[in-house]
Amino acid sequence: MTRVLLIEDDPRIAAFLMQGLAVEGHAVRHAATGAEGLELARQAQAEGASGVVILDVMLPDLHGLDLCRTLRRQGVTLPILMLSALGDSHDRISGLRMGADDYLAKPFDFDELLARIEALSRRSAANYQARDAVIRLGALAFDTERMIVTRDGREIALTAQELAMLHCFVSAPGRLFTRERLLAEVWRTDRDPLTNIVDVYVGRLRRKLGKGPDLPEIRTLRGMGYRLTAPGGPDYSGA
Repeated sequence: MTRVLLIEDDPRIAAFLMQGLAVEGHAVRHAATGAEGLELARQAQAEGASGVVILDVMLPDLHGLDLCRTLRRQGVTLPILMLSALGDSHDRISGLRMGADDYLAKPFDFDELLARIEALSRRSAANYQARDAVIRLGALAFDTERMIVTRDGREIALTAQELAMLHCFVSAPGRLFTRERLLAEVWRTDRDPLTNIVDVYVGRLRRKLGKGPDLPEIRTLRGMGYRLTAPGGPDYSGA
């Protein structure tokens, strides 16, 4: 069973999804407005429950993209699957940049929706089970429960995408991450948006983390991708 928070204002779509998801054994809570959805998502986060948020883009009181961004800024880490009749690549990229984990265009196949919920639920459950873990690399600490990063005990302000990217690196020091892999892990897309978004975010992380012998370093392997070197670890070639 997966806990699903459905934020959808269309009563017909909401009724169809609630009935279908319930038949599949999922526990569904419904919000018809952005404000109600925000409150229910905060409650779910505060309760420490794993689950998935299904978020419609077109809401009567608050645009879904703005709500998604607000949820991430307020520390809601539940996976977010956005639904929208606007299905071009620009809209998908916008949703992913705001912190969504997946994006499904209307009309959609219900079985595909179920498959995506299951995939997001597995990630949510894994994150919930590991919520007490604090990853430490020298003076850097990544609290995966509160999604807070500190350097020498002082918090570093990071966006949702920066946190997701850094989590990839610190979870596997020394592992090579290609740009394609980072797009899939951080923005949940297997399509290259034909931008330098990965390079931009790596640059932001480097600036925010800083440099020092007691800090990890994100190294560039030209033509291959990126690798994080832990303090005192192997000195991989790169930039």
